[in-house]
Amino acid sequence: MHGRETRTNMPEDTLKILPLSRENWGDINRANQPFPLIGRLKPAFQDGQWSFTEELFSQPGTKAYENDSEDFFAQHMDNPHKAAYLAYRGSLCVGQLVLRKDWNGYAFIEDICVAQKARGQGVGTALVQKAAEWAKEQGLSGLALETQDTNLLACRFYLRQGFQIGGINTLFYRNFSPPVCGETAVFWYLPF
Repeated sequence: MHGRETRTNMPEDTLKILPLSRENWGDINRANQPFPLIGRLKPAFQDGQWSFTEELFSQPGTKAYENDSEDFFAQHMDNPHKAAYLAYRGSLCVGQLVLRKDWNGYAFIEDICVAQKARGQGVGTALVQKAAEWAKEQGLSGLALETQDTNLLACRFYLRQGFQIGGINTLFYRNFSPPVCGETAVFWYLPF
């Protein structure tokens, strides 16, 4: 699935975000790496406002997502309603972003991830900025995405980027096999 490493002629400290193409196809899913689970975001809705608290886990863990299929990525190439980008630090792929126009006028981020060794170095922020740039070019009114309440570090990141909680879904993961118990889907929005 990973194929060859794409080599570019950029200095090693330069961060560049490139559209997915046949030339960098071999780098899809490279940045999809395990991430730490340190706690849970606990959203609450009262008087028309979202608030939240955090619960830190006594035993932190890790989680990994399966790689997205090549077909999933292929659907995002040469499609005016979808886009996929790969982030490079020098010659190494350190992040990916996949998004689409959603029915509600937002650009929905289907996937955003940063390689373990590149986290905390501005890659995620650059990917969110690229998503916002694409959404504005499409005439959309903001960004939206979903993550689990147990991915507290991601929730903190989205808050720092200016996202706000727009809703939760306690049954979103119920029909997975095996069922994903104890996770709530948190939907985030960044209106422009």
